[in-house]
Amino acid sequence: MSVLLETRLGDIIIDLYTKKCPTASSNFIKLCKLKKYNFLKFSKIERNFILTLQNQIDNVPGGKCINAYTNEQAAPYFQPEIHPKLAHDKKGIVSYVSVTTETGVFAGAQFFITLTDQHLEYLDGKHAVFGRVMEGLDVLDKINDEMVDESGCPFVDLRIKHTIILDDPFPSPPIRFPSRSPSPPPDLLSTTYLTEQDLTQITSMSAAELEAYHASLESQRLKDEAAARALTLEMVGDLPFAEIRPPENILFVCKLNAVTREEDLEIIFGRFGKIHSCEVIRDKKTGQSLNYAFIDFETREACEEAYFKMDNVLIDDRRIHVDFSQSVSKYIGPNNVIKADAMQKIMSGRGKRDEYEMVFEHDGETLDAEKKRQRRAGGGQRSEISDRDRKDDYKRRDDDRYRRGGGGKYGDHERRKDEDWRRRESKDSRDYGRERDRGDYKRSKYERDDRRDE
Repeated sequence: MSVLLETRLGDIIIDLYTKKCPTASSNFIKLCKLKKYNFLKFSKIERNFILTLQNQIDNVPGGKCINAYTNEQAAPYFQPEIHPKLAHDKKGIVSYVSVTTETGVFAGAQFFITLTDQHLEYLDGKHAVFGRVMEGLDVLDKINDEMVDESGCPFVDLRIKHTIILDDPFPSPPIRFPSRSPSPPPDLLSTTYLTEQDLTQITSMSAAELEAYHASLESQRLKDEAAARALTLEMVGDLPFAEIRPPENILFVCKLNAVTREEDLEIIFGRFGKIHSCEVIRDKKTGQSLNYAFIDFETREACEEAYFKMDNVLIDDRRIHVDFSQSVSKYIGPNNVIKADAMQKIMSGRGKRDEYEMVFEHDGETLDAEKKRQRRAGGGQRSEISDRDRKDDYKRRDDDRYRRGGGGKYGDHERRKDEDWRRRESKDSRDYGRERDRGDYKRSKYERDDRRDE
């Protein structure tokens, strides 16, 4: 009914509540017997609060219960007992990291240990208590004093080296248990955390050196996260190649007015540097603007300057938003296949983001000529629609100016016509009303005379 955990700071002996929580205790003992906790690290130390085991166990968030190893069709999680007399009221309480749903409380293999004698009432009823540390409370005090980063991860690796079952009152399930502790694979122990030798070097660093070292660790962590996300996007099909990068000289502009044209953007953004091409994205059927565009600068510096100075700028009565383009669609040809020239650029510039460039089928004057040819082939439909949209937008703006006391190019003429029409309408109605009232008076006078003669 007890399990011993070996760590680099000492041994921890956990007594299990086998009578009050038989299911939860059996799950923990059998997982220790399978050596599933060996070489797992404590990923978070919250001082004077809790010590948490890592989340990913066998590539499953929260880990799998023993039923998932004995039966492949079984669910990875189980329902532990929530005993009303077991609470998080002492140091060394061992509890499963549980998830509460409408159907009950579920847990897998991940657990945490309390590091304070205060009663953590808000954890009661939400996480399943199944044991208590009987020997090794001094080890918990050492763990509580460990150096951690901003997220609570210890700088020096803290792992479970071995798990030893001191007493097992439960029958063994039909599964083969290892006879000895397995050797740690190299990829499992690969980590950016520190060793004990690194800790000795850190204690001798100055404040500036220590700050630079922490910055390098954070930078490496962000790079690893970005690489993992890119690999995930490649696996789901959103990226054709994990190491592909968006160009740094393409600017994305959104929240544009429907009347804004490519020529207008080239004039406005041309002051930051030479522009290879500027394209407002339009609807394929109607030719109407979708209110966003891509601007291809010659240099990355010009793109960055435009990014810092043109955000939230007013263009055609609209405040635009600019950002660096994240699209890699220009790299992809028909049937979602990477273009040969794009692949050559990617492979030649692997690991050097500065060498990535956007690949166009046409560039420079050839691209402009191609656009004009497509407009002529479409019978001028796009230009007519654009002119009509532009005229309607001018009318709307003139109406706004008229309400503010100003004038407009198109609105004044239309407004005068409407006012003349309303004036004539009101005059005709007044004249008709007078005649109608006069006729009613005459009819009533004649009727009174006829009644008097009778």
